[in-house]
Amino acid sequence: MSLNKIERGRALTLSQVQAASVVRSRWVAKAAKLFETFDAFVLPTAQCYPFSVAWDWPKEIGGVQMDTYHRWMEVVVPVSLIGLPCLALPAGLGVNGLPMGLQIAGPRGADLPLLQLGQAWHQMRP
Repeated sequence: MSLNKIERGRALTLSQVQAASVVRSRWVAKAAKLFETFDAFVLPTAQCYPFSVAWDWPKEIGGVQMDTYHRWMEVVVPVSLIGLPCLALPAGLGVNGLPMGLQIAGPRGADLPLLQLGQAWHQMRP
């Protein structure tokens, strides 16, 4: 983590931290509601395929500017932030021949069913 991010975190006010906690709590509630209907949900592990080692990070994806290194992979943040069990798996190769992954997330306590789902995915893939 860069010093800048640490400094930004330390500079947060109590009300800003509380507001962030409220947002996180809303995400937890929405996820719980989602799992009333679905056993799991599947998302990509990044917003883009692997990029050149010469880049710091992709500065733009689909016309959207990426303002920090973490933006290109922020699709993993909600699952991690609300503490859901998650399994990352290979999803195959894109037209550019580069790999992409997927994440399967489930409700709290669903570690075993997620591992079983991942095993089923692995067995059906070439």
